[in-house]
Order: sequence, then C-alpha cells, then structure tokens
Amino acid sequence: MTTIGLIRHGITEWNSLGKAQGVSDIPLNEIGRKQAKSIGDRLSLEEHWDMIFTSDLSRAFETAKIIGNKIGLPDCHIDERLREIHCGKIEGTTEEQRVRKWGSEWRNLNLGMEDFEEVSNRGVDFLKDIVRTYKGKRILVVGHGALIGLTLQKLLPQKFQQTYIDNTSITILNHIEDKWNCSLYNCTHHLNLSKVR
Repeated sequence: MTTIGLIRHGITEWNSLGKAQGVSDIPLNEIGRKQAKSIGDRLSLEEHWDMIFTSDLSRAFETAKIIGNKIGLPDCHIDERLREIHCGKIEGTTEEQRVRKWGSEWRNLNLGMEDFEEVSNRGVDFLKDIVRTYKGKRILVVGHGALIGLTLQKLLPQKFQQTYIDNTSITILNHIEDKWNCSLYNCTHHLNLSKVR
C-alpha cells in the first residue's frame, strides 16, 4: 500500500483578506507558520513518513520545510504540478471586488483562469507518478486548496462531488492494487488542540 498525505499550506494575509491567490507568491503569515508547526507536531507523533513533495510557491514550500524539520525530513522535493490553480485576472481580488468589477456572473467570463480540468489532470498525473515511483512508501504532499480539492474530485468522483480544504488540513489517500481510497479528509484536529486559527 502506498499512502499519500495531502496537506494544504498554512494561512497567508491574502487568505485572511479573502483574496484569490492563484500563482501569486504570497508568503505565510505568523498564524500560518504556527499552523505548520502544529501539523508538524501532530505528524511527528504519528506513523513515520518517507518523503515530502511540495509546490514551488513559497507558502507551500515554507509549510513543507516547517513540517519536514519537525519530522526529520528536511529535504523537500519541489514539483510545479502541485502549484495552485492560475487565477488569471482575479488574482489579488476579493469576491466583493470581483462582483463590483465584472458583475455577479463573473465566473462565466473568460478572465484567464486555468481550466479546472487542467488542474485536476496535473494533480492526478502527479499522484500516478508517485505511486509508480515510490510504491509502498508514505509520502507527504504540500499543496493548495483548489489543487487538492479538484484532484480529489477527479480521483474519487463519487466520494467527492464537492470539496473544501482548510489551511494545514490533512487528507490521507491509500493506493492498493490500482484502487484509491480516502481514509481521512480535511482533518484539522491539530489546530483545535493548539488553538491556532
């Protein structure tokens, strides 16, 4: 069995303000760093992990480094397929600003956003490569909310018709005999224990 732990990065100022981040390289804020330490502490008490992969965007990479230092895996492997969805013209805007600028039907306009199918395809391609290359290993993957959510919807469409992924939540996927299952979804138990939000 190959086990993959999908973790969303810690919170950023743009997350707090409700701004679409996409591929804008926004760093963690102090709360985000505390969240990353909390998930790192949690993982250090659970079963061992063999490797960490991360998006190249700094909010994910820093989250991965903090976790890695807590669990004795300081080397993080970067894969650009783990980047967040490219949000085109809406990057840096809030929902209120988008409605004011483009109207309430802004989602139906061509504003340069990456297609959901493309995002889920690169997420699934990455996972398939992992299980092929690191069969039987336990791999942590630090990425982004839309990337993780869309990947889950593509991988397990009957289980995940819609998704919501919290900052530093962990979702556990298991791959056994060419089949995927999800044993844990969007778990933030570590944040409740440490009172970090």
